[in-house]
Amino acid sequence: MNEELNYANPSPAQATTGIEKVHELLAPLHPAQKAGIALVGLGTYSMEQLAPALLETKFCRLTGLVTGSPSEIPEWKNKYAIADSNIYSYENFDTIADNKDIDIVYITLPNALHAEYVVRAAAAGKHIICEKPMALTVAECDQMIAACKKAGKLLSIGYRLHCDPNHVEVIRMAKEKIFGELNYLRAQHGSSHTKGWRLDKSLAGGGALMDLGVYCIQAACYITGQEPIAVKVSESKFAHNDPNDIEEFLSWEMEFPGGLVTNNETSYIADMDMLHAKADHGWFELSPAFGYKGITGKTATGFLNFPPVNQQALQMDDFALSVLNNKPVKLSAEMGRRDVKIIQAIYESMKTGKRVAIVSG
Repeated sequence: MNEELNYANPSPAQATTGIEKVHELLAPLHPAQKAGIALVGLGTYSMEQLAPALLETKFCRLTGLVTGSPSEIPEWKNKYAIADSNIYSYENFDTIADNKDIDIVYITLPNALHAEYVVRAAAAGKHIICEKPMALTVAECDQMIAACKKAGKLLSIGYRLHCDPNHVEVIRMAKEKIFGELNYLRAQHGSSHTKGWRLDKSLAGGGALMDLGVYCIQAACYITGQEPIAVKVSESKFAHNDPNDIEEFLSWEMEFPGGLVTNNETSYIADMDMLHAKADHGWFELSPAFGYKGITGKTATGFLNFPPVNQQALQMDDFALSVLNNKPVKLSAEMGRRDVKIIQAIYESMKTGKRVAIVSG
């Protein structure tokens, strides 16, 4: 798709273009079989997003569960017809290697457990989707990548917004310079309703930056098509006013090759959800920008009018097709590693108050 859309008065064909472009991202081969997926961790995201999305997928199906809460099992068994032989605890997780019904494991555990369970899943011979952020440190990311390469298994990070037509379209507009060169980019993502393990630094590895700020990092990278060369934190607030606790608010800049400096904010004390870009001859915006649904967009020439999609269903189908067709992964572990490297640099700047250069590699 190269034609510029008439956003102010889109035709039905134009309105579906973003969906078509999402489908173009999927492999052209559509195998008859479906990849079996086991959800590792049955928290809110698995329960309210991933499991329902699997009912809408074309190329994968929910075949297994891994949980540390036996009381949850009956409801899941009844709702999704999961066989007893496909239900695991964290203690016997490694025996999943013997289960031919499970091709992929989707890890939704707290951030501090990502590295351990990716390594264990790879050793068990399973392909893996790991929720973002990929890990707590670059060293953990390297360990995860090495384990999957050794096992010959694919590893993807759960960056669902790459499968949302609104984000696909703003990426296209920036890449094709529809409004000229970018000269301003601002991303904000925050929620005042966060609870559970995300507020425990030992499990989350940090606060709002790890959970929500990573979306701002992602957006800046895929809109610019570049990686930042430096970061600088301008403001931070901490839980209980303790700098050793999680960050509840963070404002930072990312400097990109060519001179563009993006402005970013994330928060656990305020609701915010916006991506705004300016170029030489116009602008585009998504607001809300980062949610599971309800994303809306507008530009200097009108509105984006894409039908809603199930981001998680498209994301899992994309990975399933990579597995079934032996194709490269779009939402790669290397992308996840890059973002963790940026996160670590932001935390360093938060502690020192200084600009931190990001070393390549």
